[in-house]
Formats: sequence, C-alpha cells, structure tokens
Amino acid sequence: MAQAILLKDVEDLGEAGDAVDVSPGYLRNYLLPRRLAQPATQASLEEAQRRRQAAEKAAREAVERAEETAGLLGKTVLTIQHRAGEDGKLFGSVTTAEIADALADARGLRIDRKRIRLEEPIREVGTYMVEVEVAGGATARVKTIIAEQK
Repeated sequence: MAQAILLKDVEDLGEAGDAVDVSPGYLRNYLLPRRLAQPATQASLEEAQRRRQAAEKAAREAVERAEETAGLLGKTVLTIQHRAGEDGKLFGSVTTAEIADALADARGLRIDRKRIRLEEPIREVGTYMVEVEVAGGATARVKTIIAEQK
C-alpha cells in the first residue's frame, strides 16, 4: 500500500488534507494525474497537518466574527422611509434590497439581500422584526421601523 495526502475531497476515500492508504496503481494512474492527491512524505505530512490546523483556526475565527456581527445587528434599529397612503398602506412594498441598503448605511455592513428573510413582503407602516442570516450560520433579528415618508 502507498500512502497519499488528499489535495481535494474524494468520495469514499476522504477529505482534503487526509493521509490515506491506497494501492500504488490507484495513486499513480488516478489520483496523481487528476491532482487529487500527492505522495506522502514526512515533509508533506507535516505540511498537511499545518494546513489543517490553519484551516481549523480560520473557521473558528470566522464563526467568532459571525457571532460578533450577529450581536451588532441584534442591537440595530433601522428606520426606512417609504411613501404611504392615509390608511398606512405603502405604495409598493419594502424589499430585502432596501433593508440591505439601510444596513449598509447604518452599520457599514454589506449583507447580501438573499440572506435577509421576510415572512411576507412589508406593505404597511409599522415595526417589524427582520431575520438576517450572517455568514457562518449565525442569525440576527433586526428591528425595522417602516415610517411614512413626508
């Protein structure tokens, strides 16, 4: 058996960075030409270990940043001015793009409009809790006040 370090995820074999035992022919004829793996040497095993630790550290830091951002968004109160009739019904509706722009203005955060969850379109003046999904799986509820534009 030959030992190889996977450079990419290989189905039924392992994930990138794993050291696996494979037959020499499989390594030579399939994994190496497709750049899915490299032969395992002492130096490459140590390098793979360093890469794995760096990736784990980066993932932990990303989760921490996402939680900080979610905490910041949870304290945010947005006020969006929109044209409305006398009965409080909006002309049109408040979209996720408008909410994303308001977040960018208020906190300087660029949030993709697709990560903003509305149960239904906002069509009336009032106060709403809008759920925003932050990278890393964290979510925050942002208080959004829709006010009549004067």
